[in-house]
Amino acid sequence: MKIRTRDVPPRAAWALEQAGVHPLLARLYAARGVQAADELDDGLARLLPPTGPQGLRGADAAARLLADAIARDARICIVADYDCDGATACAVAVRGLRLLGARHVDYLVPDRVVDGYGLTAAIAERVHARGADLLVTVDNGIASIEGVAHARALGLAVLVTDHHLPAPALPAADVIVNPNQPDCSFSSKCMAGVGVMFYVLLALRAELRTRGAYADRPQPKLDALLPLVALGTVADVVRLDANNRRLVAQGLRRIRAGQMPAGLAALFDAAGRKSAQATGFDFGFALGPRINAAGRLADMTLGIECLLTDDAARATELARTLDAINRERRSIETDMREQAELVAESLFGDGEEPPPAICVYDPAFHEGVVGIVASRLKDRLHRPCFVFAASRAPGHEGEIKGSGRSIAGFHLRDALDLLAKRHPGVLLRFGGHAMAAGCTVAAARWPEFEAGLRVIAREWLDEAALTRRLDTDGPLAPEYRRADMVDTLHREVWGQGFAAPTFSEEVEIVSQRLVGERHLALKLRHQGQPVDGIWFGRVEPLPNRAVLAFRLDADEWQGQRRVRFLVEGMAG
Repeated sequence: MKIRTRDVPPRAAWALEQAGVHPLLARLYAARGVQAADELDDGLARLLPPTGPQGLRGADAAARLLADAIARDARICIVADYDCDGATACAVAVRGLRLLGARHVDYLVPDRVVDGYGLTAAIAERVHARGADLLVTVDNGIASIEGVAHARALGLAVLVTDHHLPAPALPAADVIVNPNQPDCSFSSKCMAGVGVMFYVLLALRAELRTRGAYADRPQPKLDALLPLVALGTVADVVRLDANNRRLVAQGLRRIRAGQMPAGLAALFDAAGRKSAQATGFDFGFALGPRINAAGRLADMTLGIECLLTDDAARATELARTLDAINRERRSIETDMREQAELVAESLFGDGEEPPPAICVYDPAFHEGVVGIVASRLKDRLHRPCFVFAASRAPGHEGEIKGSGRSIAGFHLRDALDLLAKRHPGVLLRFGGHAMAAGCTVAAARWPEFEAGLRVIAREWLDEAALTRRLDTDGPLAPEYRRADMVDTLHREVWGQGFAAPTFSEEVEIVSQRLVGERHLALKLRHQGQPVDGIWFGRVEPLPNRAVLAFRLDADEWQGQRRVRFLVEGMAG
C-alpha cells in the first residue's frame, strides 16, 4: 500500500479559518476542494432548484403529471428497487404523495430472485391488476424499455424516476426524471434515487401551489422526509457533492433532534446506536445493512413497511425482524467470502500479483449476497471483482447472476458494455455505475465472460491503477488527540467523494495482541504519548515502528472517554 497525503491549498485553508471554521476542519475541508465558507452552508435554501434552467430535466413535467393524477383522484403505484436506496425512495414517494393530497398510493417491490431488477412486463401486469392508473418507478426504470412499453400498452401512464446511467435508447415513458439523462443541466449528477424522488415532490408541491392548492391552508412541509433521504443517499454510496451533503446534513439534524419516522428510531435501537448522536457512519454500516438484508434474503416489503409505519410498536417489531435477517446475512456472507477468497487466491501463485480482474462463480452462492462479497474481495485484492451465483428464478435455468465492484480507473458499466460488443450473447442483461454493476450471463459462456473482462482490465489498468493507494490528511497534531475533537469530526458529513478524515504518520507499536481471533488490538506511542489502537480484520503482527493510516475514534471505559486510533492501513 502507498499512503499519500492530500494537498491542502493554503489560501483556501486560510480563508476558511478567517471565516471562523475550526483550524483542523479548515485544513480538512480545503483538502477536499472547499474554497469558501459559504460552500459549507447546509441550509435548505442552498439546495439546487428542482425546476428551471438548471433544474432536473422532466421534473416540471412530472409535477404536472402527478398533480393531474391527484386532481382526478387517480390510483398511483410505486415500483421500487430492493436495496436501501430503493426502499427509502419508495417510502419518500408514498409518504410525500399522501402528504400532498394523493388518496390512493400503493407500492410494489420486485423479488430479487423471481422478478430480477427493474420494471419488467410481469411487474407491469401486476401493477395493472391492482387497478393503478399511474405507475411511478423509483431508483429504477431507466433501462426498462420493454417493461415501460408493456405498461403503457396496458393503458398505464408511466413516470420513471431514476439515477442510474442510461443506455443510448431510453424507455418511452410519459416522463423521465434522471440527472444522468441526455440534456439534463442539473449539476448534481450523483444524486441517489431517493434524492431524485424527493426533488420530484418539491416540484409537485410548487406545481400544486401555482394551482392554488394552498390558497387557504399552509403548504405541507416535506422536510420531514429528509431523514429518509439522508439514509438512502449514504447507503447507496453515491458521491457526496455539495448538494448531497446538504441533504444528508439536514436529515442528520432532524434525527439528532428526535424528528424521524418511527421505523428509523426503531432501527437505531435495534442496531444499538444512539440517534441523538447519529452520523453518516450509522447510515452506511448500521441502518443501511439492516434494510438491505430484507431485499437480499427475504422480502424488501419488510424494510419499506418499517419506514412507512407510524406505529412505534409495529416499527420495533419490524426493526427486530430486520436485525435478525441481517445477522443471518452476515453468517452467509462469512461463509461465501471465505470460499470466494480461496477461489480468487487459486488464480495466482504465492508471490504473484493477482490478475487485473477477478471473477468468482460458485453454484452454491446466494445471489442476494454476491455484491457484498465482491466488495470484500475488491477491498482485499484491489482489483475489479465480480462474484456470481446460479440464478434461481423460474425459467432462467442455465443463467448466472453476478454483482461487481470496481476500483478507480475502471468504469464497470462501460467495461460490461464493451464486453457485450466484443462477445455478443455472453451478457443477457447488465447495468450499473462506474464502481458497482450487475449482470446476467449464460452459464455455458461463463469462461468467455471471465476471459473477456480480464482482457479489458489489462487494457485499461496500468501498474499505478493496480497499486493500492490510501489518501490521508497527514500527521495529527497532538492537541487534536481529544475526545471532544472526535465528536466534532463525527458531527460533520463525510462519505463517498468527501472522505472521512484519515491521518497518517510513523508511530511506535508498544504492544499488540489478537482479540476475537480476527482483530489486532494495539498499544501505540503517538508523538511521545500513549494511545490505544485497533485494526479490524488484521491478524498479521506489525513491526516495532510503522507508518500507519488511522481514523480518530473514542471508546468509553469505566465512565471515561478515551481516544483510540482505528487503523486503516500501513505503508509498505
